[in-house]
Amino acid sequence: MKTTRKLAVSAMALSLVLAACGGDDDDAAEPAPEADDSTSAAEDSAAAADDGASDDGGEAAETPATTECAVDEVDGDLALYNWAEYIDPDLLAAFEEQYGVSVTQDTYDSNEAMQPIISAGNSGYDVIVPSDYMVSILIQNGDLMPLNKDAIPNYANLADEFASGLPYDPDGTYAAPYQWGTTGLGVDKAVTGEDFPRSWAMVFDPDVAEQYGASGSITLLNDPRETMGAALKYLGYSLNSTSLDELAEATELVANAPVQAFDSDQYDELLAQGQSVVGHGYSGNFFVQFDAADDPSQYEYFVPDEGGTRWVDNMAIVVDAPHPCTAHAFINFLLDAENGAALTNWNYYASPNGAAEAFIEAEILEDPAIYPTDLSKLEFISDTGDFEINFTDAFIEAVG
Repeated sequence: MKTTRKLAVSAMALSLVLAACGGDDDDAAEPAPEADDSTSAAEDSAAAADDGASDDGGEAAETPATTECAVDEVDGDLALYNWAEYIDPDLLAAFEEQYGVSVTQDTYDSNEAMQPIISAGNSGYDVIVPSDYMVSILIQNGDLMPLNKDAIPNYANLADEFASGLPYDPDGTYAAPYQWGTTGLGVDKAVTGEDFPRSWAMVFDPDVAEQYGASGSITLLNDPRETMGAALKYLGYSLNSTSLDELAEATELVANAPVQAFDSDQYDELLAQGQSVVGHGYSGNFFVQFDAADDPSQYEYFVPDEGGTRWVDNMAIVVDAPHPCTAHAFINFLLDAENGAALTNWNYYASPNGAAEAFIEAEILEDPAIYPTDLSKLEFISDTGDFEINFTDAFIEAVG
């Protein structure tokens, strides 16, 4: 998710989610919000947040109306809110050239950091890329616009398992899958050797970590659902457990892990640069780093034997998107077969686009670490409703 290459949950994001879980554009050519190092489009519109806030009263919000757009119609520049380093800049440039618009991209480092900004309303963003369980939360809050499938004919390129039946949006009403992958461990075998357990024990059992030279050189994701989920899987529980007792066990496990850092931003670089020995993170991030290494065989990514996360990141249109027709055109553009393949060939994440497979590099398509064939021990992170806050609280307690 996690997609993304760079993910992190800051203390501010964790505090925001505590409060968060619970427009028309008269000028079609208005520029997208500008991004810089100190501000985002969301911050620029913070003063108007209260006016656009959703109020679900604990029940699903009323379904917004679908925007009527023709295929390839644009109504202004695109404001994209995405994970960092998750799309080839050449694809954005190609979209700009083809449609005669500009793209402004701001980035977020976790679903939990993005969600309150979108749920507050008036964010200024058109397209966002939420992960599976976050799609459920955003739908519940009434934050997403139903997709006009007539304006997205390339939706038909999605493989059957992604076109419908996904647990967070069964009919594909609100989201179009973007990329998918797994969360697991990357290991520097120059330190551990080849004969180490493919288990979460490498990070959660201090004796095992010390035996393989990893103690104190381990990074875990700075992400409550992923890291608490990994501990739950090691204990033999579901990563979506709603048992406070099981979560308490996981909290103790994370708190006592011989961890160097909780990091969702540079975990892949730290491993490749020899500053860590074992890193918890997302499949594609590791593959990009390993491919650039002097000796790629020195490293290995795997989902531990106890199982882990399978995730799907999605393209969705914000309910008050300033340029909904451009947003539909952008989703249709990325669902083109060749464009979908270009995305995977650049970021090494698996594509949900069945038509793209003909253009995906063979070494990627045939790699079982990128396209796993055995999904039996993998789980989607699901929205646990009111229990979500317990994951956040447990993670804060474990990190200390």
